[in-house]
Amino acid sequence: MPTLIEKPSQLFTAIAATLRNSELGISVGSREDFTDVGDQPWVLIALERDAADCRGRDGRIAHVLTVSLQAVVRPESENPSLAACDLTSLLKDLVTDNRWGLPGDQCDLPTSLDAIPSLFIKGTGQFPAWTLSFTQVLYFGPPLLDDPLGTPKYARTWEVSDIDDPDQYTELEG
Repeated sequence: MPTLIEKPSQLFTAIAATLRNSELGISVGSREDFTDVGDQPWVLIALERDAADCRGRDGRIAHVLTVSLQAVVRPESENPSLAACDLTSLLKDLVTDNRWGLPGDQCDLPTSLDAIPSLFIKGTGQFPAWTLSFTQVLYFGPPLLDDPLGTPKYARTWEVSDIDDPDQYTELEG
């Protein structure tokens, strides 16, 4: 049985694992994990925003997460801005159509992919970079409309004390 997605950090962890297992030859972590660009470029993952969306078809609450992947390269490399751009292009190919091993009923495909040049600053160091950002919708928790008989259920917000409680839903009349 696939893991139930219940919090945004699970997307971060799934992306990090996928990038680490890729053949890109990169270090992966958060901005806080970054130490210095050694032999391998870094990809820094950040969850930038968590917006609301309509509930999923199964009643789960939707979270539209904005994710950024910042490709950081050595300033000493030959044409570092182009090297960061090339790495971001490879990241874009990997991100497109990727659910990061998360269940498809809880994780939509990434949308609104956009890459721009950037600069990563840590302490007194400045590192050339490109940032790829995208949105991905996650649906947290168990389905609210789970019913072993497949009977559709509903709840009116003004008739229940907690719209997120599946026990307060009633069967749809045929």
